[in-house]
Amino acid sequence: MMGPAHSLSGAAAWLGVGAAAAAAGHPMPWPVLLVGALICAGAALAPDLDHKAATISRAFGPISRWVCEIVDKLSYAVYKATRKKGDARRSGGHRTLTHTWLWAVLIGAGSSATAIAGGRWAVLAILFVHMVLAIEGLLWRAARGSSSDVLVWLLAATSAWILAGILDKPGNGSDWLFTEPGQQYLWLGLPIVLGALVHDIGDALTVSGCPILWPIPVGRKRWYPLGPPKPMRFRAGSWVELRVLMPVFMVLGGVGCAAALNMI
Repeated sequence: MMGPAHSLSGAAAWLGVGAAAAAAGHPMPWPVLLVGALICAGAALAPDLDHKAATISRAFGPISRWVCEIVDKLSYAVYKATRKKGDARRSGGHRTLTHTWLWAVLIGAGSSATAIAGGRWAVLAILFVHMVLAIEGLLWRAARGSSSDVLVWLLAATSAWILAGILDKPGNGSDWLFTEPGQQYLWLGLPIVLGALVHDIGDALTVSGCPILWPIPVGRKRWYPLGPPKPMRFRAGSWVELRVLMPVFMVLGGVGCAAALNMI
């Protein structure tokens, strides 16, 4: 799928989690709902770090382009080292390592550990990165172009600073789910894991499928392209994505938000 659909699906997924938490009698504080939705929207773009033409590759200028090249080569190397006889030969690493459940879990766990070990500045860095990606994804066309990059970074930095300040206030959610001393912001990894998995599920709906299950082998393949029956798949950027899925994500996100805030 394209960037806007990925980001919308990520935000809708976290708002759905908020609705489920409210239904279970443990509603999220509104700052956790808001920040989690934005992080999840940004994290839903991150698996394309293995593609030099993806939104994330230009989101941070030369730095992100350089990281994308490294991740692409790493992903390709892992693919070649672990492929089975049934896996196709490839010339690049797109939709391999970064599009798996294992990558999602490791990135989420690493983000939580970074937030705990690095304190406030690490939290701000995590928020900044995902705010940039969320803006790039949700405001896709408006944020495109090198002239917009500085404005996006300033908006993301300001948003990260303000949101971290709100979360830090007692009862606003810095210790949501994890209440022991020193566990503030341990939950930040959860929307990151969810965003990555939602991205993978979205890509699984497209023509090429997605190897979400790696390294679990399926038949003669270790990189099995999981997805629905081929007649039900669509091409990225097609009318199905733009005219069906994106409106559905918007509606689901709105309903989830209202339910999470006990408005319905």
